[in-house]
Amino acid sequence: MALDEHTSPPAAPLLDLRHATKSFGAVQALVDGSIEVRPGEIHALIGENGAGKSTLVKVLAGVHRPDGGEFSVGGEPVSFRSPAESKARGISVIYQEPTLFPDLSVAENIFVGRQPRGRLGLIDRAAMRVQAFDLFTRLGVPIDPDRQAEGLSIADQQIIEIAKAISLDASVLVMDEPTAALSGAEVARLFTVARGLRDRGAGILFISHRFEEVFDLCDRVTVMRDGAYIATHAVGDVTVDGLVREMVGRDVTTLFPKEPAVIGEPLLTVRGLTRAGVFQDIDLTVRSGEIVALAGLVGAGRSEVARAVFGVDPYDRGTVEFGGAALKARSPQAAIDAGLAFVPEDRRKQGLVMDLSVARNATLTLRKQLARFGVIDARRERRAAEEWTGRLQVKTGSQDLAVSTLSGGNQQKVVLAKWLATDPKLLIVDEPTRGIDVGTKAEVHRLISSLAGRGIGVLMISSELPEVLGMADTVVVMHEGRVTATLDRADATPEAVLHAASAAAPEVTR
Repeated sequence: MALDEHTSPPAAPLLDLRHATKSFGAVQALVDGSIEVRPGEIHALIGENGAGKSTLVKVLAGVHRPDGGEFSVGGEPVSFRSPAESKARGISVIYQEPTLFPDLSVAENIFVGRQPRGRLGLIDRAAMRVQAFDLFTRLGVPIDPDRQAEGLSIADQQIIEIAKAISLDASVLVMDEPTAALSGAEVARLFTVARGLRDRGAGILFISHRFEEVFDLCDRVTVMRDGAYIATHAVGDVTVDGLVREMVGRDVTTLFPKEPAVIGEPLLTVRGLTRAGVFQDIDLTVRSGEIVALAGLVGAGRSEVARAVFGVDPYDRGTVEFGGAALKARSPQAAIDAGLAFVPEDRRKQGLVMDLSVARNATLTLRKQLARFGVIDARRERRAAEEWTGRLQVKTGSQDLAVSTLSGGNQQKVVLAKWLATDPKLLIVDEPTRGIDVGTKAEVHRLISSLAGRGIGVLMISSELPEVLGMADTVVVMHEGRVTATLDRADATPEAVLHAASAAAPEVTR
């Protein structure tokens, strides 16, 4: 398009990667990786798990060297051999879970390895403190530079990483799923910081699975699919449906495929469940064929309730009954024997053994059945793993690959496969689609709905309101450790759920 005399040409890109390729053995992770970040813009990068986003970010960060393609920073060709070279050229990556030194202060973490020195070569702690204070002032965030890093929230840790990047004169910040573990207020603060950086001329590459964040924060959006660049749009020129079609290469007819289910007798009955300082007087019921969603803000106590019900965590008083019989407290094995299954929120730390194979992870709950004289029968293990990973359509090159090599969505499917192999009567699933792409979300929702259709009860903890409203037959809302509303599907409007989640509203019973 020709520019008229009133149109300014777009600013030269701070970063420009074109047609990058990268293979790991027979697996081609990047087929045609391309991204451009201009000064003064927030640029979203979206795509399904396995689309190549993580590999592209690692190329930008100097973790991986591309096999082919062109890469320039500030108009100059580059070929990074290490993360240090990437940082030296002004690229800084802010990961979802920052890795600070817990025993050091905030200021020491910002300047570790490059502390200001005094005349005698000693560390000038006063100067370091002042410089850290100035950085937080520029960001508009009141964090004490002298505070020890241990115990800081994920949100504060991310702000510290951003301060570190600014101190290094970074011109491009890559934010990789930065909001996954943040509350609404923390997300708002992060977005304020990001907009301030943009307004001062920085370029930000923002990776997210949440469309509302893309449309609220970003100026442009690039879509990847199957390791390849698909398109770049101004955010104002596209719709969610259009982006979804480009991401998955097809129409996702419905993200929440809720199947009709016959809701039967109570399976799980919780009454007066209390753990001092965590949750109090929790009442809930899950019936056969029913999907019950535990909704609420981060920190409301939902996951803690689920862990107590399954026997992972203790509780002080109250009762948990399953199938009309009391369930033994502090005994996950008793819960499993009764017919419960539990998919935890953190699949990497609590749901999987990342160094073990896909087959071994998918059959961890079947060790006794697969063992002969105390030794696992490898052929039986493989057959069982293939059955369940096949049912859930887990995409893997081999059952023998480490589960850590799979995308986030496929890892979640392996966790589900592990528990579905036990033939449960009730499934507790905590944040079932956190960190997975829109296409896989629809598959997981379809699976959960089909389980309910077969008479399995489902207790689902979710922070995503559309997921709660789209999947649940009953919504139990928590606020600061208490149940504030129990809503039937017809009554569970966004306004009703958000009101109950944000303030202790009078409890509504079904």
